[in-house]
Amino acid sequence: MPKNKRISLINTVLFLILGASLASVGLELFLVPNNVIDGGVVGISIMASYLTNVPLGVFIFMLNLPFLFVGYKQIGKTFLCKTLFAIFCLSIGVSVLHPIPGFTQDVFLAAVFGGIILGMGVGLIIRYGGSLDGTEIIAIIFDKKTSFSVGEIVMFFNIFILGSAGFVFGWDRAMYSLVAYFIA
Repeated sequence: MPKNKRISLINTVLFLILGASLASVGLELFLVPNNVIDGGVVGISIMASYLTNVPLGVFIFMLNLPFLFVGYKQIGKTFLCKTLFAIFCLSIGVSVLHPIPGFTQDVFLAAVFGGIILGMGVGLIIRYGGSLDGTEIIAIIFDKKTSFSVGEIVMFFNIFILGSAGFVFGWDRAMYSLVAYFIA
């Protein structure tokens, strides 16, 4: 492998790890301890973990796998590999950080700062060619077949997911989840 490609690969891997680490901090040290969720598969995973006591990292990884499998031919091998790696790192990160108590019990502060930190992590991962959520893969596939944009499709999914948080955590937490989602 040429030196430039090797450096580029190392750079990409390091930024995917950094992005997943930031997302893990936003989730486990701000949002999850305050029963505030993110959208997509991560949001579903947070609710499932809360209801079953199965670790969040297990749900994040397992629930994303079918989307990766479905999207393999549509999204390309490089995007798939980067996304799988980022999801794996996120799953490990939330598992490692879970025993650490949340940084604040103020739900609004948790939603704002958790959203900012999560958004920075997601932004890095997208910038370096990956994703953290299977719903984005489905949105990319639907984008090619419908007149809706990826963002509109993801928002449609997230309206239902964030609405579900109202039934699981209460409507005030669902509203805080919307705040975190829009900030992220």
